[in-house]
Amino acid sequence: MKENIDSIYNMYFQDIYRFLISLCHDHHTAEDLVQETFFRAHLNIENYNGETVKSWLFSVAYRVFIDYYRKHKRVVVKEQSFFSNIFDKKKVLLDSLITKEEINEIVSLLETLPEKHRYAVLLHDFHGLSQAEAAEVMNVQQSHFKVLLFRGRQAIRRRKVEENER
Repeated sequence: MKENIDSIYNMYFQDIYRFLISLCHDHHTAEDLVQETFFRAHLNIENYNGETVKSWLFSVAYRVFIDYYRKHKRVVVKEQSFFSNIFDKKKVLLDSLITKEEINEIVSLLETLPEKHRYAVLLHDFHGLSQAEAAEVMNVQQSHFKVLLFRGRQAIRRRKVEENER
């Protein structure tokens, strides 16, 4: 069993870390939240109901972040270069498809979205969770998640068009 826990940790650490850093915008906090995520997952393994391990861990991570956010209720704003460096260092798939300038633009557009829309776009489009998995992570109905994702994408498109018209 120890080997399974280690392999799950090694397999999903980067995904959970990237998700949490995109939510909290602080390297040290994200590391702490990743550790808390895996600790809670270990303690609550009996609540695992057969869904994919990745989506279950994202659910745990999301709840860990919400708990942290409620306790601290503060916003730490990072410069745009902070997110560019994360994308550069982690060699995200999008880096090969979109130029660095477009990544900065998308990140800045994401920051303007309402919280739930931003989470929906991050979980589905950036972290590759299915709509069902992402809805479960956010603890909403899949139909509601689809609306959040649609509105988030729509807001990004609208803001991008507005910026291009300027």
